[in-house]
Amino acid sequence: MASQASMDYDRTKELKQFDDTKAGVKGLADAGTVNIPKIFIRPPEELAAEELNSYKTNINVPIIDLSNIQDSSRRKEIVDEVRIASAEWGFFQVINHGIPLSVLDEMIDGVRKFNEQDLELKREFYSRDATKKVKFNSNFDLYNSRTADWRDTLSLSVQDSDPDPNEMPEVCRKSTMEYIKYIRRLGETLIELLSEALGLQGDHLGSIGCAKGCSIVCHYYPACPQPELTLGVRNHADPGILTLLLQNEISGLQVLHEDQWFDVHPIRGGVVVNIGDFLQVCFRYICFHRRFLFK
Repeated sequence: MASQASMDYDRTKELKQFDDTKAGVKGLADAGTVNIPKIFIRPPEELAAEELNSYKTNINVPIIDLSNIQDSSRRKEIVDEVRIASAEWGFFQVINHGIPLSVLDEMIDGVRKFNEQDLELKREFYSRDATKKVKFNSNFDLYNSRTADWRDTLSLSVQDSDPDPNEMPEVCRKSTMEYIKYIRRLGETLIELLSEALGLQGDHLGSIGCAKGCSIVCHYYPACPQPELTLGVRNHADPGILTLLLQNEISGLQVLHEDQWFDVHPIRGGVVVNIGDFLQVCFRYICFHRRFLFK
């Protein structure tokens, strides 16, 4: 029989109360929350099924070195590595990709500064309007998901033209604009390599629009008082073409491979590449899932 507390619980009301603060998960952390709200707690059956040894930290996601990519023989080796990693994992990390370490560090620091600035400045960007190019919120699917994730997000929609710097938060404007410039180049390079890995001309995927437009999604994960009950990002597969992930030094990203969860250990200066749903069918008829947990 359901308890009286369960019967009296109004999930919609709790979601609305949380959303109306416009403070996100960090607002809960700053308030000294000890017991996380019920909207963040994963279902009992999901928690029960979680295996403590479900990931093997001694096996690494493939790492691909992009140095000397202009050399024809070296490029062929890289293309072969991309083909194998895409087919077997759907994930790999790239190093020596041409993005200065300072640009990566400043991007991460800019996201941190945005989230840790005065709340009233963040609230100016809080929105659930899908048409807005720049917005801040917690869980884009807050009202539709079974459970909420313990994270806040700054989202930037970048089309073919450069974004208007004045639309971006001042605290991370310069670092974000510089990052976008470099990450676009890396994305174009990877699209070429993936085209070649599929046995196509290097410009094929680009010519059909696979390199057009992108979204910059910046997740921030405040310390969680009950990390065993929730996730930073639940199990999911990415739609579209390609996702490039920049991690800080704190491990938490996992990928599902052969029914096991594997840690994706951060590499200083490395960028994680996730093959999206559109391309994964070209390499192998499986979906590549990932999630983010707290440690």
